[in-house]
Amino acid sequence: MKLRFGILAIAGFAALSVWAVRAQQPADGPRYQGASLVRPQNYREWIFLASGLGMTYEPSARAADAPQNFTNVFVNPSAHKAFLQSGKWPDGTVLLLEIRRAATEGSINKGGHFQTDLSGLEAHVKDSRYPDGWAFFNFGDSKGLKDASEPLNAEQAKRCVECHTREAAVDRTFVQFYPTLIDVAKRMGTYREK
Repeated sequence: MKLRFGILAIAGFAALSVWAVRAQQPADGPRYQGASLVRPQNYREWIFLASGLGMTYEPSARAADAPQNFTNVFVNPSAHKAFLQSGKWPDGTVLLLEIRRAATEGSINKGGHFQTDLSGLEAHVKDSRYPDGWAFFNFGDSKGLKDASEPLNAEQAKRCVECHTREAAVDRTFVQFYPTLIDVAKRMGTYREK
């Protein structure tokens, strides 16, 4: 009888432990197949943070010749909710950068810019499984959009890591470009002026 009770207690504890670990991971957080991040199919239903037009890290002389693209940033809802409460991104944050081509004339539009075809999809993920807590992923473009992506290796990610470490307003993210989060971060004392 004691042995049976002990086995039941161990099985119950193991089930409770698995449940507790799963409860800590957000349902909308990163999903993996081995080392590869699975592309979230519903990211356009996530929280929209901002859109930019023609933003570049290149000097203005070189940027003038570059095509104008829109960049749309989405974040998983659970990470957004945590940020609103703390001004910090929790483990399990997934930021998606959707890059779309821009057009100026189409249908009834005769001026200004509107978004067209997808030209790239990238992710920036905060996950304690990575040595420095963050990783970058590239899912490609509409011609070869991948269902899953391995993290960029150290050499591929070097410029991203350096820039995000040096220029980010909050925790390696460019909150300075997310107008709905700037006041939150400032109020919580997590905003770094640039």
